[in-house]
Amino acid sequence: MNKLLTAAVVALIPLAGIAAEKTQPVTPAGQSGTFEAFDANKDGRISMPEASADPKLVENFSAADKNGDGYLDNAEFDERAEPPQR
Repeated sequence: MNKLLTAAVVALIPLAGIAAEKTQPVTPAGQSGTFEAFDANKDGRISMPEASADPKLVENFSAADKNGDGYLDNAEFDERAEPPQR
């Protein structure tokens, strides 16, 4: 009985890893994603903890937060993605 239980647990461990991967941020670190991908709690704004899924977004967060409220709304997020004009 113990061997059967142990075998079942060992067999399920990879499935736990797959489930954990699906709860991770949608975008890989260092790559920009969509506003919706970062807005994990779907409140219409991106907080610093939500932005932490992308180091580049964290790096530029303060500059992108034009109104200084500590969040990026959709317009601020879109403006951050635009290349600088020369």
